[in-house]
Amino acid sequence: MTGPHTDIPTRAQVERLLTTRTPAGISLYLPTRPDSSGDAERIELKNLAGEATDQLRVTGVEREALAAVEEQLADLVDDDEFWRYQARGLAVFVTPESLTTFRLPDHLTAAAEVSDRFHVKPLLRSITFARTAFLLVLTRGAVRLLEVAPDPHPAEITVPGMPANVASAVGRSSTTDRAPGGRVRGGEGRKVRMRQFARQVDRALRPVLAGHDVPLILASAEPLDSIFRSVCSYPGLAPTGIPAGVGEPGTAAADGELVSAARAVLDGLHARRLAELRELFDRRTSQSRTATDVSDVARLATMGAVDTLFVDIDATVPGFVDEETGEVEFRDAPNAVDYGVLDEIARRVWLTDGRVLAVRREDVPGGGEVAAILRFTP
Repeated sequence: MTGPHTDIPTRAQVERLLTTRTPAGISLYLPTRPDSSGDAERIELKNLAGEATDQLRVTGVEREALAAVEEQLADLVDDDEFWRYQARGLAVFVTPESLTTFRLPDHLTAAAEVSDRFHVKPLLRSITFARTAFLLVLTRGAVRLLEVAPDPHPAEITVPGMPANVASAVGRSSTTDRAPGGRVRGGEGRKVRMRQFARQVDRALRPVLAGHDVPLILASAEPLDSIFRSVCSYPGLAPTGIPAGVGEPGTAAADGELVSAARAVLDGLHARRLAELRELFDRRTSQSRTATDVSDVARLATMGAVDTLFVDIDATVPGFVDEETGEVEFRDAPNAVDYGVLDEIARRVWLTDGRVLAVRREDVPGGGEVAAILRFTP
C-alpha cells in the first residue's frame, strides 16, 4: 500500500504525551505539504526550534539537557528520508531523552511551546473527527479498497483473499446460472450469489480493517449496496454511501470523483455528529449540566465531572490550574514556565475518560474558548 504519509496518534500515544513531565519540554507545530521537497519545512522547523531553545535557555535549564534537545532537533532537520514523506501538518514533541513526531492530515498553524509538559491541543484536532476513511468500491464485476485522506490522491490497498467479482466468488461463469442444488433461478439466484460474494468481501476485509476506527464508505449500486450492508461486520460502515454512477471505471476522473464524493460523506458525518452533540449540550443546559466559563470548566475537569469538552483549537489562555482544586491562575502572556489553561483542561478531561473535541471557535457552544457537558449536576 502506498499513499498519504500520516501518523494519527493512538489513544495510548496521546495519554503518554499528556502524562509526560520534564524540565525541558518542547512542542512544535508547522504546516507541511505532501508534494513539497521539504526544504521550506526544514527551514521553518529550524526557526521554531531556535525560538523554543532560546526560551529554554532563558529559564536556566541545565546545559546538558539543552544540548540534548538541540542535538535531536538538528538531527531531525538533517534527516533527508524523513522530509521525503509529509502530510499537511507536522507535530514534534521533544525532551532531553526523546523526540516524537506525528505527520497529520490537518493544516496546522506554526507554533513553538515550551513548558514542563507538552502542548497537545492542536494534535487532538486530528482525532476529534476522522479525516481519513476507507472507501470500498463494490460492483458485481470488481472490488477495490481505497484509503482517502486530505491528500489529493487515494491510496489503493491490496486485500489478500478478496474475490475479484461475483462470478469468481461463487465459482460460476455467469451470475445468471442456476444456483448450487438448483434452488433458485434468475433474479432471486443473482441475489443469493451476490450475498455469497458480499460475505466473502466482508471476510477478506476483516484483517485489513481490524483495529481501525475510521469510517468505511461504500460506493455501490442496488441491490448490492443493501446486500453488503446486511452482512458487513465492520462497525464503522458509514450509513450514507456514494450514489451509483459516481466515479465510473474507465474515466480519467473516476478516482477524483470518488474521493470528492467520499469527502462529502465524511463532512456530512462530522456535521451530523457535531449537531447531535450541540443538541445534547442544549438539553443538558436546561438540566444545569453544562459550563462555559474557563474557571468553572477547569474546576469541574479537576473533579472528573466533564463528560464532553468543546475546546477552541486556536485559542491560548496562559496560566496554571491548581492540581488539587482546579483553581485557575491566569497570566497576561505565555512564557516558558506556564503550560496553558486550555491544554491543561483538555488533559484532565482526557485522563478522566472524557471526550475532548478540538474544534473551531464557531463550533464551541456559547462562542467562547471552552464549553463542557457534565456527567452530573455540580
